[in-house]
Amino acid sequence: MNNNGTVGGLEVCANSYTSALAAQNGGAIRVEFCDNLAEGGTTPSYGQIALAKKNLSIAIWPIIRPRGGDFLYSDIEFELMKEDIIACKALKCEGVVIGILRADGRIDKSRCAELIALAQPMGVAFHRAFDMSNDMDQALEDLIDLKVERVLTSGGAPNAPLGAEKLAQLVKKANGRITIMPGAGINEGNIQKLISQTGATNFHASAKVFVASKMEYRNTETKMGSIEDEYRYELTSEEKVKALTTIINRNLNK
Repeated sequence: MNNNGTVGGLEVCANSYTSALAAQNGGAIRVEFCDNLAEGGTTPSYGQIALAKKNLSIAIWPIIRPRGGDFLYSDIEFELMKEDIIACKALKCEGVVIGILRADGRIDKSRCAELIALAQPMGVAFHRAFDMSNDMDQALEDLIDLKVERVLTSGGAPNAPLGAEKLAQLVKKANGRITIMPGAGINEGNIQKLISQTGATNFHASAKVFVASKMEYRNTETKMGSIEDEYRYELTSEEKVKALTTIINRNLNK
């Protein structure tokens, strides 16, 4: 357990009820529930959240993000975020994951504070909008001031292994006041080194695999979107989750 009371372990970025179930069965401690992983994650449907809360025991933390792209939101988008938080609270989610920046790249403390107040008694974490801020050290202090529980970050790098040095600095700077949770590009092959390099105890991964479509007839003349191969989709792998949690738990129990 960290100094701020957070238990260490693996959080899985789950893109569906099926992925959340795989995360639970694989031993993850928490799900960041989202849709549209290709865009970095957007708010999942009410139905996905409701079914997960009805049937699963794992902690469910939906991401509150109305669209892909940047983290500077219009007034209407901000209202949507508030409505989604109200829905998550009604469904008794354990927490929500937010992230709002100002145009100059600073944390939008005013809007974040409004969402945090609205979310009570749920917990609140901050997603990788942190990595897009103009000063991660100042952003960290802002999140601590807001009493955010946890921040997901790659250390501002394309992935967590490349940002390991900065992640270690953030863990030291946080000093138990907030949980630094490395995420992006984490897998069974690199997590042990990342644990050793950063000193972090909470980690975030999608642990996903591609699942082939069972369609027998396939129209190759048209597409529904911009994804290259629409006859496959992504789901979290229970086996990959187990592999990651085994390594994390082994280190936590030392």
